[in-house]
Amino acid sequence: MNDRSALLVMLPPLLAALMSAGAACAQNYPLRVVRIVVPFPPGAGVDAATRLFAPRLAESMGQQFIVDNRGGAAGNIGAEAVARAAPDGYTLLAAPSSLASNVSLYKNLRFDLLRDFEPIALIASLPFLLAVHPSVPARSVKELIALAKARPGQLTYASTGIGSTPHLAAELFRMRTGIQIIHVPYKGSQTAVPELMSGQVSMMFASTLLAPVKAGRLRGLAVASAKRSLAAPELPTVAEAGLPGFEAGTWYALLAPAGTPGEIVRRLNSAITKVAQRAEVREGLRAQGAEPLGGAPEEVRAFVRNEVAKWAKVVAATGARAD
Repeated sequence: MNDRSALLVMLPPLLAALMSAGAACAQNYPLRVVRIVVPFPPGAGVDAATRLFAPRLAESMGQQFIVDNRGGAAGNIGAEAVARAAPDGYTLLAAPSSLASNVSLYKNLRFDLLRDFEPIALIASLPFLLAVHPSVPARSVKELIALAKARPGQLTYASTGIGSTPHLAAELFRMRTGIQIIHVPYKGSQTAVPELMSGQVSMMFASTLLAPVKAGRLRGLAVASAKRSLAAPELPTVAEAGLPGFEAGTWYALLAPAGTPGEIVRRLNSAITKVAQRAEVREGLRAQGAEPLGGAPEEVRAFVRNEVAKWAKVVAATGARAD
């Protein structure tokens, strides 16, 4: 028997052995520390939510889950690092919703959000709140739309920067209603929200407006979620106010590198689902203005694909670029 024939004879059992070993590793996962890459600095919303889940995943799965902050380039640096990591379940990505709009905002991304990752679970969502300064004579979304149409180009809206999710949410609102409003970008919510409270701008979509609304510094008109927020049940949804299907906000998902074994993905999904049901996790998320989500990996994949498509249309309409 020549070398080639011997190799052909040996190849099937070798492949079977490798597949068996891989299946055994997946069934016993995790066998060592799991690293969750957060692509933003400590203190960011996605960081706070991830740190609620990490120690409880460790408790549930019997191995340490550590948070590794790799901020930069609006989350792209950390995402690229995970996309290039070994698909073995030991390097995961806590993906914020901004990565879905980054697909269209950045021309030269070195990863593909839909191709290079295996969705595991949706962790939490923070619906945007639409609020206006009290001087704006509108007490509902319908009144705001009517006011903007009566005063084209006179109302302004704040954002946390060109291409940011508050910017794109307001642009989606503008596109759906046909109103003319002026964009005033700021360098983060720390600047934008005080400017809104002082009356320098008229309105804003953001997830950080609930406290000033509760304090009477701003007037909340609606939440941009599919259902009313548990944190502000008195506020209608934008859909209830006459724009069916309008949803905008921040969400966080756990992703793994493409090619991660399905058994590992399912084990992680099951563990996250159970952790999300714990009272202290729900309370911790609610304190951040967030709510747990969940969903099977296939549902997460469809959700992320829809988010990428939705924001691609808005980015194309605005011509916004980030690089």
